[in-house]
Amino acid sequence: MKLTLAEPKYLKESISVISDLVNEGRFKITKDAIELVAMDPANVAMVIFKLLSSAFTEYDVKKDVEIAINLSNMKQILRRAGPNDMLTLELVDNGKLNIQLKGKSTRTFGLPLINLEEKEQKVPDLKFPVSITMDTTEFNEAIQDVDVVAESVSFIAEPKKFTISAEGDLSQAKIEIKESDNVKVKVEGEKVRAKYSIEYLKRMINGSKIADEVVINFNKDYPLRLDYKALDRVMLSFILAPRVEND
Repeated sequence: MKLTLAEPKYLKESISVISDLVNEGRFKITKDAIELVAMDPANVAMVIFKLLSSAFTEYDVKKDVEIAINLSNMKQILRRAGPNDMLTLELVDNGKLNIQLKGKSTRTFGLPLINLEEKEQKVPDLKFPVSITMDTTEFNEAIQDVDVVAESVSFIAEPKKFTISAEGDLSQAKIEIKESDNVKVKVEGEKVRAKYSIEYLKRMINGSKIADEVVINFNKDYPLRLDYKALDRVMLSFILAPRVEND
């Protein structure tokens, strides 16, 4: 197996975001993509990652392989990749993944593979009455706004409008986002409201490093799904368990 990436940011930024949620991960490498599905240790959040073969300049995979890696260690190595480096991943016989960064000099790092006992994660089949597509910068700003006042946030979708609000002991924040050229709001029914942890969202919104748009799906007392995609390159998605409201 030998894979060469001319734009290292897609792997570098994705692993950086994923490692904030998950310590270790099992990658499935097929002829089409590198994929990872993992749960965070608290079983609150799931991450789904797919780096497509079309993102690579060289993609030589003879047969499907699975490798488990400590993501923090991988992140430390990938941080050394410059924007113009060629990044090559190669599986070597001594149970290591070699990561080569080629720029003015050629640097090679050996990353040990680990044994991961956990069972294979399945992505749940979720159906949503709400789908909002918007600019990642605007969504990030809204999450940072509500982080100032509370630990959980309410998402409210209604026709042509998406509201993000939070209430702390004394303070409140409310961000109203109207449908526009940059914001698409699809809602089945009149109004859908849901509540989620801001702490987790703050880590997930870093998916904006690989995409300019985010797709937000949710439902009352139901998981949230965020999708970040760079066409023909990479997909990074998150599923977050709800904070159930007691009426």
